[in-house]
Amino acid sequence: MKALRFFVALTLLAGVSLSCRAAYLHAKAELASVLIHRAWQARTLTGESRPPWPWADTHPIARLQIPRLSYDEIVLEDANPRTLAFGPARLLSGAAPGEPGNIVLAGHRTSWFKPLEQIAVGDTLRLEWFDQRSRQLRQRAYVVRATDIVFPDDVSLLMPTSADALTLITCYPFNHAPHSPQRYIVSATPVN
Repeated sequence: MKALRFFVALTLLAGVSLSCRAAYLHAKAELASVLIHRAWQARTLTGESRPPWPWADTHPIARLQIPRLSYDEIVLEDANPRTLAFGPARLLSGAAPGEPGNIVLAGHRTSWFKPLEQIAVGDTLRLEWFDQRSRQLRQRAYVVRATDIVFPDDVSLLMPTSADALTLITCYPFNHAPHSPQRYIVSATPVN
């Protein structure tokens, strides 16, 4: 009987601990989103690039919208595992917003880029950024030209280009867990 009570108490303690951890992670994600949006607002008003929290190793660089999917997310600089936990991010091997070339953005298939599951050729993407030279907020519209499924070692669609382009990349398939053997790539070119 004593062993049963100990087991029940231990099980309850484990359940409470796991619930508290889940609540903490959810609260942390919500707070991070608020801080990222505040840093983006400051960028759009003053042009000042600042991290969303003092110890962050990234900062917001753009806003990506896909109107048909009601998608609207802030893009962070430097796509690495820590940054991708907080939002879609730019691969440093691609062009920066406002520069000529291929802008490459990455996001997790289970969160930030989950809506790409519904994207279609012909959809409009909007990228907004602060142009340091003109000290103004700029926006460019892109149209989706193709979607591709490739293996991780096929990086041909992510290469720098002389023509302006916007490329989005996430793991594929969308509902495959825990590993995803392929990549889903959305290729878009500027409107006009």
